[in-house]
Amino acid sequence: MTSRRDFVRYGALSGSALILGIRRNGEAVTVYKVPARFSPNAWIAIDERGRTVLAIGKQEMGQGVRTSLAMILADELDADWSAIELVQASPGPSFTRLNTGGSWSIGGSWRPLREAGAAARAMLIAAAAAKWGVDATACSSENGSVLHNASGRRLRYGQLVADAARLTVPTNMRAKTAAERRIVGTRRTRIDAAQIVDGSAKYGIDTRIPGMLFASIVRAPVPGATVAALDSAATLRVPGVRSVQRVSSGVAIVARNTWAALKGRAALNVSWNEGENRRFNSNDHWKALEAALGEEGVVTRSVGAPRSETPNAKIIEARYYYPFEAHAPVEPMNCTAHVHDGRCEIWVPTQAPNSVQREVASLLGMQPEAVQVTPTLIGGGFGRRLAVDYALEPAELSREISAPVQVLWTREDDMRHGHFQNASVHEMHGVLDQSGRPLAWRHKKVASLHNLSGPPTADDLKDPVAYFQDSMWGAYDIPYAFPAIETSYVRVDVPYRIGPWRAVYSPPSTFARECFVDELAHAARADPLDFRLSLLRGSDEAVKAG
Repeated sequence: MTSRRDFVRYGALSGSALILGIRRNGEAVTVYKVPARFSPNAWIAIDERGRTVLAIGKQEMGQGVRTSLAMILADELDADWSAIELVQASPGPSFTRLNTGGSWSIGGSWRPLREAGAAARAMLIAAAAAKWGVDATACSSENGSVLHNASGRRLRYGQLVADAARLTVPTNMRAKTAAERRIVGTRRTRIDAAQIVDGSAKYGIDTRIPGMLFASIVRAPVPGATVAALDSAATLRVPGVRSVQRVSSGVAIVARNTWAALKGRAALNVSWNEGENRRFNSNDHWKALEAALGEEGVVTRSVGAPRSETPNAKIIEARYYYPFEAHAPVEPMNCTAHVHDGRCEIWVPTQAPNSVQREVASLLGMQPEAVQVTPTLIGGGFGRRLAVDYALEPAELSREISAPVQVLWTREDDMRHGHFQNASVHEMHGVLDQSGRPLAWRHKKVASLHNLSGPPTADDLKDPVAYFQDSMWGAYDIPYAFPAIETSYVRVDVPYRIGPWRAVYSPPSTFARECFVDELAHAARADPLDFRLSLLRGSDEAVKAG
């Protein structure tokens, strides 16, 4: 695996590397002889030995995205697959959108990577044609080489990069058709599979730097609670414990190793002023959600209207309950930070590197460029690592203790202090005619909004339909062609952190939707699959929604 340092080193060799930045939204691919500035999302480099390096702008958390993105690039470039290497992109002026979420890594990278690969291939072919004194249309490319079809002459990409780097980048290049692709759509071994299997791959939890200490944090039992009394005498007697520090999220036990930090945490005697949020409990919250069903809510979709008079119409109603859900990734939350010399270095398994850089800089009173974020492999994300709370803790603590420190959450911490999928209640209403044909569908969802960025602002709520639609995934976008559809959302706030969970916001709504379709099929005496297929067939509105 190529390091950032190696990439800069061989990229800085004057004229010996072809570096292409990849831009989105139709902007042209840009050539750089020295990668001191990169383009917004991803870039490629080919060195004089023919190595092709892809800077991955998406985070690897088990989905295989690094190999998939490399496959897209290698296919368009006609690169030698065995010579592909990867480097993970870090936040900076040219990498401002590194977030990974919404299952959009491939969809969002598909076009810019193909355009960049096609442009690079055209430049390499043009460079070879110039060397041979032939027309570029008489040449082709394959497996990291350019061929002159008539004479059989061949030049490796590494022999052409210096000349190609001096050419103007072509625009509007034709990307390959599906029939021309050699790599995309085929089975390929993951580029990082061997390292993951043999344990040499480095996740956030594996980070080790000289002089590093380890910490575990006792966090407030309810949001907004503050420390009332603290007795750390027993903790400080635990072998390996170095200090006990108050931090924004609670009380940190700093030690020479994680085991000592956890033992010291168990010995800590701390009591809390819990405040008004101590009254929050699940039973009362369910009652609040049920009571809110009586409110009108924000209508997020309205199609057609129920027939005012339908003889012998059958009305079916149901109510579904969906509890709070924790993310529980295999790798617990962790982050390592070193604040020194007016800078901060962060090693973190994150889905949101730019957010980490921005929020840590704000916390420490630094400019974002003073915060160097190194994204690591992620042992499961599911949306939890779109939040940055677990990265702020070691940055604050490192500043206080003047040493690098890794903060590791326990599994209990994950379950108690994560960003949960919100609990919700779904009220469903369906109408069938006397033959069992569907006439109307109504889905009202009551839940809290996700609050990774805090509660909605006045500007957010200027267009409440657009704002609430994210939280209505799986409801407003129902694909079934009911003649009349209404979906609505009622907001009930909670003091706990709510955030995207696995399929973002869809699971509760989709659970309720599909269960209710089954109930309608039963009431219509229809096979559930046939019932669904009949609702999907031949509807323009279904196509638009789906």
